Amino acid sequence: MRDLDRLAELVGIEPGYHDIAGNHIVTSDQTKQTILERLGFSVGTEGALHHNAVEFENRAWRRLAPACQVIPAEHQPAAIVLAVPTAAAERTVSWLLTLEDGETRRGHVTIADLPVVERHAIDDEVFERRRLDLPDVLPDGYHRLALSVDAPSPPPTDCRLIVAPKRCWGPDDVAAGERLWGISCQVYSLRSDTNWGVGTYRDLATLADAAAPHGADMLGINPLHALPPAVPEDASPYSPASRDFLNVLTIDVESLPELTECPEARTMAGELEFRQRLTAVRNAELIDYAAVAGLALPVLRTLFRHFQQHHIDTGSERGTRFRAFREAQGQPLQQLAVFMALQETLANEASGPTPWPDWPVAFRHPDSPAVHQFARDHAELVDFHAWLQWLADEQLAEAAAAAAKAGMRIGLYRDLAVGVGPASAAAWSAPETQVRGIAVGAPPDPFSPVGQNWGLSPFNPLTLRDTGYAAYIASLRANMRHAGALRIDHAMGLRRLFWVADGLAPSAGAYVSYPFEDMLRVLALESRRQRCIVIGEDLGTVPDGFRPAMAEAGILSYKVLLFERVGPHSLFRAPDDYDADALVTAGTHDLPPLAGYWVGRDIDWRHRLGLFPDEEAYAAQQLDRTADRQRLIDALIHSGFWPSDRAADPETMTMDGDLMVAVYRFLSRTPCRLMTLALEDGLCQVEQMNLPGTVNEHPNWRRRLAMPIADLFEYELMAKLIEAVRLERTGHAGGAVRLA
Repeated sequence: MRDLDRLAELVGIEPGYHDIAGNHIVTSDQTKQTILERLGFSVGTEGALHHNAVEFENRAWRRLAPACQVIPAEHQPAAIVLAVPTAAAERTVSWLLTLEDGETRRGHVTIADLPVVERHAIDDEVFERRRLDLPDVLPDGYHRLALSVDAPSPPPTDCRLIVAPKRCWGPDDVAAGERLWGISCQVYSLRSDTNWGVGTYRDLATLADAAAPHGADMLGINPLHALPPAVPEDASPYSPASRDFLNVLTIDVESLPELTECPEARTMAGELEFRQRLTAVRNAELIDYAAVAGLALPVLRTLFRHFQQHHIDTGSERGTRFRAFREAQGQPLQQLAVFMALQETLANEASGPTPWPDWPVAFRHPDSPAVHQFARDHAELVDFHAWLQWLADEQLAEAAAAAAKAGMRIGLYRDLAVGVGPASAAAWSAPETQVRGIAVGAPPDPFSPVGQNWGLSPFNPLTLRDTGYAAYIASLRANMRHAGALRIDHAMGLRRLFWVADGLAPSAGAYVSYPFEDMLRVLALESRRQRCIVIGEDLGTVPDGFRPAMAEAGILSYKVLLFERVGPHSLFRAPDDYDADALVTAGTHDLPPLAGYWVGRDIDWRHRLGLFPDEEAYAAQQLDRTADRQRLIDALIHSGFWPSDRAADPETMTMDGDLMVAVYRFLSRTPCRLMTLALEDGLCQVEQMNLPGTVNEHPNWRRRLAMPIADLFEYELMAKLIEAVRLERTGHAGGAVRLA
């Protein structure tokens, strides 16, 4: 094997892949070399490639024990493999096992008494792998095994032991055998007479209160990840500053206790000019994020000064809660707050935001002396950004509590984006966890003939295991917090991600593998600890064996009506043919609502923006959409949800209330354990939230619902849809039916 291929295989670059049409695409040498360079390897000469391949292969042999080992809970007592020189056979290994709860166990053993598993030569020295059996059955959780040999070599080693169950928390743990349903929405799109131009956490609580009495057991929402307040127009929830913290523009200012306490802030918010601006942003058709930030942030700064004086300095109950939150969140929160403060300060100095890779060199690393000095000099600003995170977390907790109190058995159903942007706070604060110069994307397919570059930095698979999966665990915990279910966007990323190097087209990308089995086990452990159902978004190019592995791990599949087709004629799949272990939905944030899909609104947008290669492609899409309308009508007739004698001309028929109800009855009849009803469909809206392939050309992430929350469930179509869903899901308007 060539050294280039050998090194690429060792680090996980796949030699090729099968595209969505089944064609085998070979990974080029240029792509392998570029990815290896981004991972920090020297590949300029054959000698360098050979040296790196040998060193990478040997590094595990030079370490006494792996940095981390994931142990299946059902396969115990387990063992760990030690790597030692053969010359060390008569030495003694001492070990100290510290369980997560603090309990300790210790022991020692002569190396020669351990069974040999494998041998390997490095230069003139022979190494052996020997099996050390672990004591007894260990509890699920995160434990630490410290090992040392009674000699200078090999050096002492710490190994993180993660004992994890096989399956995630699931629907049967919530309501055995029942088929549950809920409402889905984009939080920012919610309208109310209390928010300041964008949906808030308080609106989320209000929606839960309104939806639960109608039988909804969950509230599916877009990612709530942190976005940069200094750049409010960077509003994509799928390209966040951090996945581990929250969007602060979603804070409901009017419900903060400090607003009642602080005369200065009340005066600001009561001024005529302020109220006029507020009325304008509330009534605007589209969300103006800059205007929202211009209203909220100055008031929040005033409230923070009040909070410092009357809560932090006095040690009040709220002040104590803030300090406890800050202590619990630790260094990650501090680094996020410093980043946000730096970004804001440098933007003010430069009359505009600058990506951190273009900041002065002294500020490009979180541990630099200049950054530490900045944090000291701007301590109040740093504290302000940490306080905003506390407010967001408190209000999200209140929304979750409102859902539970209203009777929702799952509650909030959150969404975890596949990555962060290269100029994000996460990429700045923990550069070792990301890969610079690489973006996540997708290979060419019929929807994107040239492939996709999503502009998101991937986790570095070479550091994941070495760091005990710390960054991965942190993201899972942060997004399962206050949630009863979590959707993992592009769940195939647990097994592999399609990497696109800067300067290369997506068609020149390659798949890079991740420690799939370990990541599934960690996901199951966190899911059970947080009592959080997991849904894996498994759309697009799905590798062989991935869905069975998901099912075995208790991860629900993600079924989208518009993509569920069978046969050469792309017919819609019948309800009975859907998988039970899945969540079913009509569409996604990247698709138009049903009414928009029906009239081809997405096709019109793409034509208007010049996204079709030619007029023939545009005409072909229109013809196919007409055919799709007929396919959907045929599926409804065949399944008994549409009368066969009723005229249904796909050329002239509109997506009226009866047709919308029929579609949702069709979805509700599936055996899928979970189902969501989109608010946009309940209001028969046509515009989609995000048009893939665009940034600013289309008003992505700025659409608002057609009516306020207070009126949603009084709307006739919404009421009909809910009644239809309840009837099909439970067998009658109330109660529950169990699966056979």
